[in-house]
Amino acid sequence: PCSEPANPCCSISYAYLVLDEAEGRFFSFWLVNHIVHNGGLYKRPFNEAFEETPMLVAVLTYVGYGVLTLFGYLRDFMRQWKIEKCQNATEREEQKDFVPLYQDFENFYTRNLYMRIRDSWNRPICSVPGAKVDMMERVSHDYNWTFTYTGRVIKDIINMGSYNYLGFAQKAGTCQEAAAKVLSQYGAGVCSTRQEMGNLDKHEELEKLVARFLGVESAMAYGMGFATNSMNIPALVGKGCLILSDELNHASLVLGARLSGATIRIFKHNNMQSLEKLLKDAIVHGQPRTRRPWKKILILVEGIYSMEGSIVRLPEVIALKKKYKSYLYLDEAHSIGALGPSGRGVVDYFGLNPEDVDIMMGTFTKSFGAAGGYIGGKKELIDYLRTYSHSAVYATSMSPPVVEQIITSVKCIMGEDGTTVGKARVQQLAENTRYFRRRLKEMGFIIYGNEDSPVVPLMLYMPAKIGAFGREMLKRNIGVVVVGFPATPIIESRARFCLSAAHTKEMLDRALKEIDEVGDLLQLKYSRHRLVPLLDRPFDETTYEETED
Repeated sequence: PCSEPANPCCSISYAYLVLDEAEGRFFSFWLVNHIVHNGGLYKRPFNEAFEETPMLVAVLTYVGYGVLTLFGYLRDFMRQWKIEKCQNATEREEQKDFVPLYQDFENFYTRNLYMRIRDSWNRPICSVPGAKVDMMERVSHDYNWTFTYTGRVIKDIINMGSYNYLGFAQKAGTCQEAAAKVLSQYGAGVCSTRQEMGNLDKHEELEKLVARFLGVESAMAYGMGFATNSMNIPALVGKGCLILSDELNHASLVLGARLSGATIRIFKHNNMQSLEKLLKDAIVHGQPRTRRPWKKILILVEGIYSMEGSIVRLPEVIALKKKYKSYLYLDEAHSIGALGPSGRGVVDYFGLNPEDVDIMMGTFTKSFGAAGGYIGGKKELIDYLRTYSHSAVYATSMSPPVVEQIITSVKCIMGEDGTTVGKARVQQLAENTRYFRRRLKEMGFIIYGNEDSPVVPLMLYMPAKIGAFGREMLKRNIGVVVVGFPATPIIESRARFCLSAAHTKEMLDRALKEIDEVGDLLQLKYSRHRLVPLLDRPFDETTYEETED
């Protein structure tokens, strides 16, 4: 253990020497259990590990992509000479002299790699996205270029892919009844912006409730979660400001940062040394060329990273933010409702003061089973956004039934409905998460992320196994989400499970049984227990992105 209490990265490592009796040989490995104490910043163990990719698997993955690329170019040659029918979008002959409509390599990946496994995505469901779903069956007779619906509905598929963390996506119950009542009173749409004729009493009630739920002075609700980030960040920072963004931030944060016109620098994911170095450099050197101090320094992070299953090191981020007098923008799209003893997100999970986070952003699309987003913070901040945010000024108001769904679900989580249903759902989600993760690790799969994160990535690596895993699971009536390049690094394709409080133990056990069977069938149990936390990954000090006007 680290002997210095002020050291920002205390961890405990153990080395093991193991005898493999079956093979009659010795092998050793490092098991790094990342338990961070950080001089009292953490009130609970922070267990987060990322097992390194086995060398043989990495080599075979690159070889797989190489073979796919080789055959892709061969098939393009055959299409060019009319040997094989070309089904992808092409430019007409008279357009050849203009600027190309399509980037050739991007289109190459789509037509030769993505199309082979396209049936694993965009599957249409025809029921509430609860713990189980009904899915419309479709077939393709031209290798996934087009699909035909058979008219058959596949019933009772266990849904392991929706962000229905607390199980509020349902067609019966208190939330549904309240939303139906408001629908009959207010209608489905508002047909105006908040600043004109679209500000309902329900909107005011929602914002006061959200502010009380978050523990902040004021809050504002928006009709779209993506636009909450992309349209509000430009209202907060601009030219002469610096944004320090985690390298794995969501596309909405990336777009908002780029639209702002501020300078953007990227720090390694959840790496506090990388972040602190950028903060020091920003203060020492100032703006490029002029060397003037930055007008603002804004740190952008997420609560739970939806592809990695990791949780932000919020206590350390807040400590750095205070030390270097910067601002903190926290995106809690996946963590609000899903983390913390009271379901109040990552701030509640670490037992921190909400006032230490300058801008608290989140969405209603996941834990609350609705739509839209919010920003919470000091009253001066929210009043400023009401005037200068494009989402507030130009976007149509939230639909009244959606607002009522959020109000009812938030009150349920807070216990203001007179029941303990909300608290029980938060506890059930936490139990399901720990149980599911532990069982997958015991089976020998490589699992990424934090032990308390309901987002569970299971590593597939090889491109051929992306489609195979999704198809085999669907055959067994388990609906999963598979993810590959370019959404992930090229050798880190994965299946991503999202746990829900609506999942019963019987559902999880059945899903685990089928995952175990498919894992043996496709040989996906790569784990050798070499756990490498992100903090211990090599950091290249020159690796950052900077954009200037």
